[in-house]
Amino acid sequence: MIDGTILTPLKIIDHSLGDLFHGMKCTDNGFFGFEEAYFSTIQCGVIKPWKKHINMTLNLIVPVGEVKFVLYDDRLKSKTNGQFMDVALSLKNYHRLTVPPNVWMAFKGEGTNINLLLNIANMKHDPEEVVRTDLNKISYNW
Repeated sequence: MIDGTILTPLKIIDHSLGDLFHGMKCTDNGFFGFEEAYFSTIQCGVIKPWKKHINMTLNLIVPVGEVKFVLYDDRLKSKTNGQFMDVALSLKNYHRLTVPPNVWMAFKGEGTNINLLLNIANMKHDPEEVVRTDLNKISYNW
């Protein structure tokens, strides 16, 4: 695990009229406030390139399809500096991935149909606090 990340198992409650999928409560580990939640899709086989948020903490959940997240830690004072972490989230691996600020992240659609992720963020999106780089700038074997 990258220092500061949290992988939290989430409950799926079966119900004959429709299942319930837990996401996040204000008392959960990884909750650092709430400002915005948004959904994003990614097509099968597509990789969204590296980005890191300077101030935002991400809480990522995949309720539909499968998404592989790859994190890279280049924080100089981190005990996991230079390390990668990857995890595929889906209903089969229903977890919430908490990503702290200043950790690089890229992700790939793994499911063959719709791949939907939810981010529950502690701040509103601000394009000035996101750093982006090309996929080939951080070497990872996809």
